[in-house]
Amino acid sequence: MGTSSFRKTLIFGVGMASALLASATAAAAGQPRAGSAQVTQAVEQVKSRLNQLNQEIDVLKAQLEATQKQLEATQKQAQAASDKAASAQAQAKVASARAATQQTANKPEVATNYVEVAPGIHAELHGFVSASYFYQDQNFFFGNGQNGEFPNPPASPGQNNGLSGGDVRNSRAWLEIAGPTMGNGWHGGAHLEFDFFGGNNGTGAFSGQQPVLRLRQAYVTVDNDQIDGKLVVGQQWTLIFPYSSIEKGVNNLPESLTHIAFPLGYGTGMIGWRFPGIVYSQGLGKLASALADFRFDAGVFEGSYDGPGSNINFASAGNVNFHPQIQSRLSFHKDAWFAYLASDYSSEQLSGVGGTEKPPLGISKITTYAVVTGASWTRGPYVVGINGYVGRALGANFGALTQFGDIREFGGYLRAGYKFNQWGVPFLDHWGLYGNFAYNRPNQNDVIRWLKNGSSGRLRNKQVSADLIYTNGPFGFGFEWLHSILHRTATGADFETVVGNQASFSAIYHF
Repeated sequence: MGTSSFRKTLIFGVGMASALLASATAAAAGQPRAGSAQVTQAVEQVKSRLNQLNQEIDVLKAQLEATQKQLEATQKQAQAASDKAASAQAQAKVASARAATQQTANKPEVATNYVEVAPGIHAELHGFVSASYFYQDQNFFFGNGQNGEFPNPPASPGQNNGLSGGDVRNSRAWLEIAGPTMGNGWHGGAHLEFDFFGGNNGTGAFSGQQPVLRLRQAYVTVDNDQIDGKLVVGQQWTLIFPYSSIEKGVNNLPESLTHIAFPLGYGTGMIGWRFPGIVYSQGLGKLASALADFRFDAGVFEGSYDGPGSNINFASAGNVNFHPQIQSRLSFHKDAWFAYLASDYSSEQLSGVGGTEKPPLGISKITTYAVVTGASWTRGPYVVGINGYVGRALGANFGALTQFGDIREFGGYLRAGYKFNQWGVPFLDHWGLYGNFAYNRPNQNDVIRWLKNGSSGRLRNKQVSADLIYTNGPFGFGFEWLHSILHRTATGADFETVVGNQASFSAIYHF
């Protein structure tokens, strides 16, 4: 019953009671005192009627209160349903925005070639063309030009090793393949990537201008945005390298247009390599409110070592039985920050497959481990990054200045940069100045102990570089100076310092 109906009933009851009371009073006034019994009877009737009306009023009040409570409960249920629908809609919008952001972040600044392979399956071609012209005053290891990292000693004291050349081997192309939804939020994809560091087509006069294609990465992905999980199977970067195959575009690599495939500091403070493996990555959501987006990666990679046995037919010391590299990484990415903590563990049987090889130094088994940490910060025109590690027997991951053996070491690098986009000068808006310092120090006794058994006598190396880079959309060019100081020994009793410099000009175009 509504409030208005209740009021009408209450007024009617009070009116009836008043009429009865007036009637009784009038009757009493018109009768002599001898008729007081009749008056008393009339009053009792009025009281009885008033009590009945009060009871009806109480019932009406109870019905009204029950109706109001039911109405409030219905309103709460409706509000809860509305809030739930709004929350679901908001979550859907967030997921859609996140997918759009990830898709945008994974694409270069220019339009890509898009091919519809089949209904629901498409492939996109990405890449860049890179060219460098350089001058060096010393031969470099891993090679001259775009893959030079630290100097090799001259064949004789005082020998002039000045050389120059042009290099296009950084040029790279890759395919991103996206498949249809597999159900329950899962969908698959693949990544195939090449550059031209696969050697040269022959050794003749014109072979230097015919570099061979090299496979870099080839893996299959299965991911689920609803749980923020991703599985990557195939050849990919290990988790101790400061680059993520899981989160594209997230890395802590020094800026350079000359050293791309072989980054500045690689083998000197930076370790890691590409191996076939299986990695599962799980987003951990937001911890401590809006502190950061955390992610945990765990991977198992192919075992590796420089012999004994075949390095190209799965028969080296790292391939014996099942001794994979086990790695993990905890990272967070929040606005201007990216930081990580990674680990590596494996063991190698130096007697080879079948145990038929004579192990060096009589050591049949060594254990590999590494702990790597680093962070980068980008805010406005400023860029800062740091990376450091400690470990043992890391030659397979370009550790110990790329020397093999049970060698302990530590290393790292520090990078910084400034972009002139805050000066208000249109031409300077596209320029940036960057510097990098890398250092690696293997244990000297271990290096000497393993001489001729995987060690080349490299005791420590310092690398300093400066880059002035211009970028405008997909196009860029840069000037770089690289200075490296290598301390080495040939016999364990003689010690020398080798200094090398490289100056280069590079151009790049992304597509």
